[in-house]
Amino acid sequence: MAQTMCPGQDTKFWGPNDIFETTCANCGADIEFFKDDASRRCSKCGAKVANPKLNLGCAQWCEHAKECLGYDPKEALAENAAAGGGGETLLERLLEAMRATFGRDAKRIAHAEAVLANAQELMKSEGGDPKVVLAAAVLHDIGIQAAEAKHGSAAGRFQEMEGPPIAEAIMKDLGLDMETRDHVGKIIANHHSARDIDTLEFRILWDSDWLVNIPEEFPELGQEKMAKLINKVFKTDTGRELAQERFLNQG
Repeated sequence: MAQTMCPGQDTKFWGPNDIFETTCANCGADIEFFKDDASRRCSKCGAKVANPKLNLGCAQWCEHAKECLGYDPKEALAENAAAGGGGETLLERLLEAMRATFGRDAKRIAHAEAVLANAQELMKSEGGDPKVVLAAAVLHDIGIQAAEAKHGSAAGRFQEMEGPPIAEAIMKDLGLDMETRDHVGKIIANHHSARDIDTLEFRILWDSDWLVNIPEEFPELGQEKMAKLINKVFKTDTGRELAQERFLNQG
């Protein structure tokens, strides 16, 4: 009699969230995971990445799990936890901290998430340190509520003053190294003025923010003026190309 696959491992019973992508913390490439993968090698840099959402379902207690999966689930869970998986990724924890700081401020949360999506897109072509880019994208406006409370204004200069210490506390709590924290803090301290920094990671954040801000701040701008604005403000080739695709009528 042919052996029937366990329903928990049969992909025809899986939902849309059981196959997902995560970002390699080493190089920023996308890695596709099945829910029961213990880990995968990044196809771009070769780093071994633990499954951040490891879900073994019934395999955690089934006596036939090793035969079914090809590995011992208890060993996989232990290895995954030791590698930083089996729970939340750094990006997920950054997002949680950002959402907790903003509370019910859905507008600011949505903005940060949109900037993050742009930054992830730009990194695929531009490169950059993923830890710096992702943390800066999630936390770039983290001082906006403190600016409003202390200065009665959300103006960029006040965000640049109030944001870095809040971001520093979040990143330190999450275990980010000092070099990353300093770099991200400097990006946040310049993300409206672009005075004292011009790293690749800063340029990616700058362009990612502008990609969200343009339709909000210039909803009625004509095509000629839009083209001039895009050529003036964007700092990466990929950011400029995305802006042209999104905001200029191509035909």
